[in-house]
Amino acid sequence: MSYETLLIERDNFVTTITLNRPERLNALTTQLADELTHALATEDQNDETRALVITGAGRAFSAGADLQQQGGASQSSNAPTLAERLFNALIDVEKPIIAAINGVAVGGGFTMTLLCDIRIASDQARFQMPFTKLGICAELGSTYVLPRLIGLGRATEMVLTSKMLDAAEGDRMGFLNYVVPADELMDKAMEMANTIAALPPLSVRTNKRGLKLGVSSDIDSQVRFENLALTMLHGTEDAKEAARAFREKRDPVYTGR
Repeated sequence: MSYETLLIERDNFVTTITLNRPERLNALTTQLADELTHALATEDQNDETRALVITGAGRAFSAGADLQQQGGASQSSNAPTLAERLFNALIDVEKPIIAAINGVAVGGGFTMTLLCDIRIASDQARFQMPFTKLGICAELGSTYVLPRLIGLGRATEMVLTSKMLDAAEGDRMGFLNYVVPADELMDKAMEMANTIAALPPLSVRTNKRGLKLGVSSDIDSQVRFENLALTMLHGTEDAKEAARAFREKRDPVYTGR
């Protein structure tokens, strides 16, 4: 499938998805959400992809919902909203997603990064949850995810004040993994993605799943999950290859089996 609002590149098991509406600061539309859903679902099933990077073209990551489209578009009352489409696009992806936040990330442009697994920001990035200021509610599961990332107090401050934060403040609050100079952003994101992509794919996906379950689970349930996952992974070809490579003092070659 060809995309009008995305650019897709794959290199060495890492697929980069670039939001590509730079003239609108990569503002989010239903078309972009639907194309992102298709792209992520496709790459999640593609053995040539082991890690994903999402970034934005131009000077923004995403300025949030495209208000021009919202004001002029009509949709069936039972059709998924833009927020629902973006949530569904990101929430069930099994492979790790790194958000490489190159510029402003506002509203849905910020909350979609919370559904990614790792967030790396340019020192020129800025962040805002403007929902309260706009008289609406925060979305994309952000009222669930954000307090678990940074604590209820800081999350409340972000949502209720609707303040714009710079990358240093985002780092201090704790929702960013790294802040790097703008010209090093993609190098850092690709370094992280390649590190993950070089590891056993089944183990990566299982551990991602376990961490997500653990956010809202209890310790007994998590230990049961871990024991089942250990039993399953011990029998994989990649686990056997890891042991062989360790004994033979060489780099392992993983196949995802």
